[in-house]
Amino acid sequence: MKVAKFGGSSVASAQMLKKVAGIIQEDPERRVIVVSAPGKRYSDDTKVTDLLIDLCQAYLNGDSYEREIDLVIERFKDITEELNLSEDILQEIRQDIQDVIHSDYENELKADAFKAIGEDSLAKLLSVYLKSLGMDASYLNPKEAGIIVSDEPGSAQILDESFDHLYKLHDRKDIVVIPGFFGYTKEGKLITFSRGGSDITGSIVAAGVKADLYENFTDVDSVYCVNPTIVDNPREITSLTYKEMRELSYAGFSVFHDEALIPAFKASIPVCIKNTNNPNGLGTMIVSEKHMTPNPVVGIASDRGFLSLYVSKYLMNRELGFGRRLLNILEDEHISFEHTPSGIDDMSVIIRESQFPKEKEERVLRRIKEELDADMVSIDRGLALVMIVGEGMNSTIGLARKATEAFAEANVNLEMINQGSSEVAMMFGIKEDGLEASVRALYKAFFEDLQ
Repeated sequence: MKVAKFGGSSVASAQMLKKVAGIIQEDPERRVIVVSAPGKRYSDDTKVTDLLIDLCQAYLNGDSYEREIDLVIERFKDITEELNLSEDILQEIRQDIQDVIHSDYENELKADAFKAIGEDSLAKLLSVYLKSLGMDASYLNPKEAGIIVSDEPGSAQILDESFDHLYKLHDRKDIVVIPGFFGYTKEGKLITFSRGGSDITGSIVAAGVKADLYENFTDVDSVYCVNPTIVDNPREITSLTYKEMRELSYAGFSVFHDEALIPAFKASIPVCIKNTNNPNGLGTMIVSEKHMTPNPVVGIASDRGFLSLYVSKYLMNRELGFGRRLLNILEDEHISFEHTPSGIDDMSVIIRESQFPKEKEERVLRRIKEELDADMVSIDRGLALVMIVGEGMNSTIGLARKATEAFAEANVNLEMINQGSSEVAMMFGIKEDGLEASVRALYKAFFEDLQ
């Protein structure tokens, strides 16, 4: 059995859904299908999820929201008309929206319910379309499938008991279409995963049914070893491990939601990233283990929007609990951190700028200075992180030298280096304006010079 997940670009239009149906038809092992909400049809288009967020915001603000409803219905109408489907599905979608509006949910739960309508409606529509083509297909709500989640609106976590419920799907002979992005609590509340969470649903379902393969269909032939908007025609990655993909997806690779692989990884389910527009291409296989090569680096990831919180205090290394108390202050202020490189008298905390708005800056710095009696506290904004990723890097001599030489060639100063905390990644902190030059230099050093 295969579980196939189709992302937003793969279900954005009727033309794409025809391709999806063809992919499902050509392999009888593709019996469980997970779908996202329709994405962009062209660069200036709006994703259905964003339309639903606009609808939710208008409703919560007490503004008129009929136009927002019409925009959502219009997107699905374009699809149903081209696929020659009954308008009944449009009436059902409109009723689903009204049910949320008139529900007695708290606003936080209503927001999740609004956002989930995109995936839910597309799953219903696709199941009807597959039936019209003569396939034995059924829509399955996540509650009926057994996707049970924690009560954390917008950030649901799967509960272990879900996997036993999901395994029952293994014995079904029909094609089951499940909406991604959301599940239900034990009390029956609809709760969404974080944004992009349809990938999480696909991975959960694949693990639950103990699939032979989890296929994630998107709009690229494979994962590239570097961002193709920075390097022209970069190498494709044919195979990489879960750990490598996790590091790459965290640090700017947009193919996968960075939490998506965890269920598949735990269940040792192989994953293949494929292109809906080229389904017979090899794609990229993500596996538990792979053979080592002379060049262990598989990819270069990069992302902007970080800052460094620097704290210095003489004899910090002898002060029990200093790091814990520093992180407690951040926790009190609802600030999560990414990395914490440190020395004997100083400590840096790398934080996404979105987590640390400027209005919190004065208060946090004052608390650290007063409560920890720090000698110096400062913030350095406008940082970018660049990572070289690959299993076996920690046992390969000369990689750090090659990387730092590449930064020197790009005339970019290193603000920070962090390797010891990860066996599969080496991280460098630089100023944002040096990002693209650094990535190109690293690509040349680790990929072009080997050809």
